[in-house]
Amino acid sequence: RMEAVGLLAGGVAHDFNNLLTVINGQSDLLLRRLPESDPTYEKVQEINRAGLRGADLTRQLLAFSRQQVLKPRVLDLNQVACNTERMLRRLIGEDIELELYLSPAAGSVLADPGQIEQIILNLVVNSRDAMPSGGRLVLETANVELDESYCRDHPGALPGPHVMLAVSDTGYGMDAQTQARIFEPFFTTKEQGRGTGLGLATVYGIVKQSGGWIWVYSEPGSGTTFKVYFPRTNAVPERTQMVEVADEDKGGSETVLVAEDDEMVRRLVRETLESLGYTVLEASDGEEALRIAQTHPHGIDALITDVVMPRMSGGTLAAALTERHSRARVLYTSGYTGNVTAHHAMLGPGADLLEKPFTGSVLARRLRGILDAGNK
Repeated sequence: RMEAVGLLAGGVAHDFNNLLTVINGQSDLLLRRLPESDPTYEKVQEINRAGLRGADLTRQLLAFSRQQVLKPRVLDLNQVACNTERMLRRLIGEDIELELYLSPAAGSVLADPGQIEQIILNLVVNSRDAMPSGGRLVLETANVELDESYCRDHPGALPGPHVMLAVSDTGYGMDAQTQARIFEPFFTTKEQGRGTGLGLATVYGIVKQSGGWIWVYSEPGSGTTFKVYFPRTNAVPERTQMVEVADEDKGGSETVLVAEDDEMVRRLVRETLESLGYTVLEASDGEEALRIAQTHPHGIDALITDVVMPRMSGGTLAAALTERHSRARVLYTSGYTGNVTAHHAMLGPGADLLEKPFTGSVLARRLRGILDAGNK
């Protein structure tokens, strides 16, 4: 049943990603053009805020359905936990005591750092809400060996060396009936209006997609402990590098070919890029995009293409286009994610993928970034 709900959630999220791209992108364009004194400015701003909240919801649905595009790297979980400590202390308030017990010997894991932070955040929020009158919250790491006996008793767990990330609290605790449902989407014990019921479902999806295992122990009145196990790797953790972020308003004069089968999304991308000075050519599918590229008298500097399109995938289009326009940079976009993206487009390692929904500002930064990288 959980798998069926996950597939449904992923499909719904994809359809909404195209709609939210248009809603967020067009409202973003309007906010750039309207003076704040305009009587409609605040209303457009509310539309934009609602669209961004919708985007957050689809990301949670995709996390639960395990269809996010992850960017795994070798991580030190201790470092990730330390990086979130200040934010967590602000989040839980002064009446909850936060303690970190991070094992110096904890090994490395292969995971997406942003998603690990999301796991910690969601678990801590869950613990905070279980301690309305204050309490104690513990975040810890340790090396753990899951043996065959443990895995037989816990279907889904895999034997071998792991790094454990645990979050414990002294809150209400849960009975067995509640524990059996906590990872179901939209299940919540909170009063109406206080939660979406997607926090723990999101954690579950991220953990499973990352090849990990999650377990909960709780008793009413005795608090709760969530233990997340990630397979341990012998690789050395990567250093965090400062990434130069391009000015979101920075445009250019290059020629950009846009291939997108959704007319509203295509129009948004064209309007956004033309407002920044780019010359934009647009096509509704890959075959049309190739015809335009062949007849265009000047070179193509960049291709922005949807990954999954009728008759020709974005990956096939990019390969054909770059044979003729070797200097063209490629930015993929998609409302599909995970294995669906890889299956349809066969994107190579290091491919630049912009996930829908995106705003005009994010699109401008990503495009400028790949163009500038190509000029170095």
